[in-house]
Amino acid sequence: MRNTRIMLVDDEERLLCTTKKLFEKLGFEVLTCSSGKEALELLEQTDVHVVFLDIKMPGMDGIETLQRIKKKFPFVEVVILTGHASMEAAVEGLKLGAFDFLIKPVSMKELLENVEEASAK
Repeated sequence: MRNTRIMLVDDEERLLCTTKKLFEKLGFEVLTCSSGKEALELLEQTDVHVVFLDIKMPGMDGIETLQRIKKKFPFVEVVILTGHASMEAAVEGLKLGAFDFLIKPVSMKELLENVEEASAK
């Protein structure tokens, strides 16, 4: 499991840095992006197993990014993270192939459980 490569996609720089450091302390390789466009470009260059994706971002939002990831990289598991919870977004994300939908703030334990379950899939 520790050879699982994780990508964090969020426009909140503080969240990216903190979460990246926590995952790295646990032995994971972690890539970070601040936009959906950047995430898609990085996925073209690097194998990633699990993506944690924010929904509300400037430019391309998380739902559109999810659609593009699943179309081009169908075996990458995507977990949607959002501080703006709505049932509509959760249902839409899951219909589009998201592995799970988590509401911020989320504990490291929840993130780790999602990595374990998604990489086992």
